[in-house]
Parts: sequence; C-alpha cells; structure tokens
Amino acid sequence: KVLIDVPRSDLAEELAQSETKIQVLQDTLQQVLDRREEERQSRQLLELYLEALKTEASILSKVAEPEAAPRKEMDVVDTGTSSTDTSATTALSNQVLAALKEKPAPELCLDSRDLELVLKEDTAALASALGWDKQKAGALQEACDQELSKRLKQVQTLHSLRSTSKGKKALP
Repeated sequence: KVLIDVPRSDLAEELAQSETKIQVLQDTLQQVLDRREEERQSRQLLELYLEALKTEASILSKVAEPEAAPRKEMDVVDTGTSSTDTSATTALSNQVLAALKEKPAPELCLDSRDLELVLKEDTAALASALGWDKQKAGALQEACDQELSKRLKQVQTLHSLRSTSKGKKALP
C-alpha cells in the first residue's frame, strides 16, 4: 500500500527505474490488493451464509421439536382392507404427511431428515398414507431423492471451499 501511495517520480528515482516500470509495478500491486480484498469479502460472505444456514436449521429444529417430541409411536393408516390383512404403517409424522399432500413441491419444504424418511418409506405404504397411486408416490420419492442429493452436494462443496480457504490462509 505504501509503494502504491509514493509518487511515481520519487519511487523511480529511489529504485533507479523508469517511471513506466514504476507505473507497471504500482498497477500490479494495486491489482494484488484488490484481489485480496475481494477474497476477504468472499470469505466473509460465505461465513455469513454458513452462519445463516446454522441459525435457520436450529430455528427449524426448535419449531419442529415441540410438535414431534410427544409422538413416539408410529402413525398407522387404515387402508380399508379386511382385518386379516396388515394395515399400511408409516414412520412419517402427520406434519410431514400434510406437507407432502398440500405443498406443490414438498421436497423443498422438508428438512433432510424428513427427506430420508420419505425415501426409506415403502412406496405402497406412502401411496396409501397419502391417498395417491403408487406412480405418484414413486415420483414424489424420486423428487425427494434428487433434492437430498442436491443438498449433500452443496454440503460437500461448502466443505471443499472451507478446506481450500484454510489452505490459502497458510500460504505466505
């Protein structure tokens, strides 16, 4: 920064170089400073983003816990079959089932844990619980699988960025 602020003629005289070379030197130094500032701002923005994700996740878990905490048994859905057949059971809470039924893109509304539960669920049981056909329930599970995969890739990318960022801090 000091070398950039020194008048070009004084620096040229001190270094016994032409003013043109000093201009190139000062421009290069300014570019380095600008790049460092951009990197610093990018790191800050990423840290804010990660902090916001953590905050959002903790808020969502606190909101979901009071409703989910009292329920320890599994929901049983009556499929209307005779008593000799076993009823379809689902491990999904009423809240998740309601979101699956009511939302146009429920995979975007559910947290990753709920997405995993939807994926583990038997397609027939899920279709029965939602009152849908197996094809529609299968399509929902596929959308949930894609969303969960996308989220996992984002987490991996963030970890990669974090490790890359840590590696750059160690460089001189």
